[in-house]
Amino acid sequence: MTLADVIKKLERAYPPGRAESWDAVGLVCGDPAQPVRRVLFAVDPVSVVVEEAVEWGADLIVVHHPLYLRGTTTVAADTPKGRIVHTLIKHDIALYTAHTNADVANPGVSDALARAVGLVGDLVPLQPFPDDPWRGLGRVGELPEETTLERFALRAAAGLPKTAWGIRVAGDPARRVFRVAVSGGAGDSLLGAARAAGVDVFLTADLRHHPASEFAEEGGPALIDAAHWATEWPWLAGAASILDTSGVTVETRVSAAVTDAWTRGY
Repeated sequence: MTLADVIKKLERAYPPGRAESWDAVGLVCGDPAQPVRRVLFAVDPVSVVVEEAVEWGADLIVVHHPLYLRGTTTVAADTPKGRIVHTLIKHDIALYTAHTNADVANPGVSDALARAVGLVGDLVPLQPFPDDPWRGLGRVGELPEETTLERFALRAAAGLPKTAWGIRVAGDPARRVFRVAVSGGAGDSLLGAARAAGVDVFLTADLRHHPASEFAEEGGPALIDAAHWATEWPWLAGAASILDTSGVTVETRVSAAVTDAWTRGY
């Protein structure tokens, strides 16, 4: 398998053309002709992940978040991102990003999140593409049975990887919940869609004080705010399975490194 072969399989599942116009997806570093035998999947292209790739002998790192989302004028080794680029090149490790194109894929980031927190049955996009009702941002689904907001929050906390952030809940703990919306990563922009979908609770990340407060005052669904990294980490196993089940001779690993920005809570 060459890097180009692997990329072709990934882009069949996560078409780059579905990425947002501001996004930076695709191959960041690496020779498309180079052989690939080991692929490490991670959320963030940060030093701890690169160190794991070097130690394991990975040929490719597939990440969710871009290394460079905005333009740069340097990859000098005395800068954090430049140091990563130098390390990758030195060890012949390629870097590939699937970001917003993985968010809207079916299955994609939010499908994995939905399953991790206990949703069952069919899932539909919270904000579908106008030209494709099966792709889009977020997912809406149902729990196996009606429960309380508190019990669902505990289930969600158990289903997601542990972080210092944990999860935060806005709403009556005794509120009955059954229909749930989720969105991996920052979900502020989908608050209106969650209300329009008529769900009982919306689980996402990076909710800000004022929008969340106003949302509660207007009688919207209950809110669960989880750590950004934790809501996207469940997707990695599904992305890795694209290579695991496609008949190719590559070994995959999902990084267990916690790369959430917040390291401790008090």
